[in-house]
Amino acid sequence: MNTKNNIKISVVSPVYRGEKMVAELVRRNVEALKTITDDYEIILVNDASPDNSWQAIEAECQKNPNVKGLNLSRNFGQHYAITAGLSYAKGEWVVVMDCDLQDRPEEIPNLYAKAQEGYDSVLAQRVQRSHGRFKKLGSKCFYKVFSYLTETKQDASVANFGIYNRKVIDAVLSMGDAMRYFPTQIQWVGFKRAYLPIQHDERAEGKSSYNLSRLFRLAFDTIISFSDKPMRLMVKMGLFVTMASFIVGIVFLVRYCLGEIEVLGFTSLIISLWLLGGIIISLIGVVGIYLGKLFEKAKDRPTFIVDETLNVEK
Repeated sequence: MNTKNNIKISVVSPVYRGEKMVAELVRRNVEALKTITDDYEIILVNDASPDNSWQAIEAECQKNPNVKGLNLSRNFGQHYAITAGLSYAKGEWVVVMDCDLQDRPEEIPNLYAKAQEGYDSVLAQRVQRSHGRFKKLGSKCFYKVFSYLTETKQDASVANFGIYNRKVIDAVLSMGDAMRYFPTQIQWVGFKRAYLPIQHDERAEGKSSYNLSRLFRLAFDTIISFSDKPMRLMVKMGLFVTMASFIVGIVFLVRYCLGEIEVLGFTSLIISLWLLGGIIISLIGVVGIYLGKLFEKAKDRPTFIVDETLNVEK
């Protein structure tokens, strides 16, 4: 795709433990973007990485004024870093991609070409994912559960990588959710969307910062933030147990009237108490979690804080 257009494209990448990948990420992005337009920007968001990622970003910003750096005040998390980058992006089209080079910058022209067919969002679909078997299985299970609990269609082969029209990004930024999860936000805002099969590479350096605990916490927070179905399921469970208890009560009453039982059994009483007590505690816990989310929202704290910027117009 050699024809150049006067269309500004922003590329947003959250950076964490990416010191050794930043230079290659910028180089490959520049090569890919120049096949589309000379009017581009690459926004690298350092999410308080413990290595020298910020120094690597500074070096790239000094070489190329189109590279912009944001340094967050602390580690907010990948999707909050994405939100920070989106807040500063000025492009008519915005590409979101990870910094580990599993998302190939060379796919950006293909995503852009697909978008020109009349789509507002084109999401990269990883036909063959370069992840371990355990992570693939965990991701597949999560998206199945997430789809069920949120009553939406979720695809485990789709993550952050894609190209999005300005109106899609503005819609995502207008969402006031304290919990940020970019793929679900893209699904929620709608607009005309397409999927493009791409090659998914191995991570260039190191390993993912997402361990089992962080993945579970992300999954739990995302489900609670985007759905009230867990609460509705608890209500259904409560109704089911109530009906079952009523039926069991009638059975014991009939048996007592027929003289089959002189004294109601201690075992059935204890089991009923423990079962109902557990359900009540679980229901209160679910309600408490939602109240906690409302409390976090009521505090209205910023979802990110930028400490330093480079090559960013005031």
